[in-house]
Amino acid sequence: MGKLILVTGGARSGKSTFAEDMVRRLGEKVIYIATSNACDGEMKERIKRHREQRPAGWVTVEAYRDIDTRLKGKLAGMDAVLLDCITIMVSNLMLEKAMDWEGIAAEEINKVEAGVKTEIEKLISAAKEASIPFIIVTNELGMGVVPPYELGRAVRDIAGRANQMLAREAEEVYLCVSGIPVKIK
Repeated sequence: MGKLILVTGGARSGKSTFAEDMVRRLGEKVIYIATSNACDGEMKERIKRHREQRPAGWVTVEAYRDIDTRLKGKLAGMDAVLLDCITIMVSNLMLEKAMDWEGIAAEEINKVEAGVKTEIEKLISAAKEASIPFIIVTNELGMGVVPPYELGRAVRDIAGRANQMLAREAEEVYLCVSGIPVKIK
């Protein structure tokens, strides 16, 4: 049975670096799940930097949905899986459908969240069924100011509940602050 490890923290807290170091200690055969879309110049540059800092031997899977299906047949002989990051995954899932987020009805937000929850449940199942560790990186969004717009509040709330689901199921949870990881579970 696989081991689920969650690494969380704020922006530039060192969470990705910590997770990558953790994976390197587990072995060289790593599947890296990248959840970002190269939607603008800034994101393209971030993706490029992330690729350059990862070992060339890591297998990259670009996906933010149906990750369980995308991993089928790829885990044999691997040492670990690293997914970076849940917050981008949640944002991508939320933005798949063009919606007017300002003034959106709570019922519509609940439908979007149900879809996100399903994807998180499938990811948790895949991690538990695997025979290798799954390390998942996410942002802690609940420690800042309340976003002034509906979409920002919805992302914060839905990502926060996704993080809670993952933390409940994780064997280990780390919070990174100023580059210092603290084991909280």
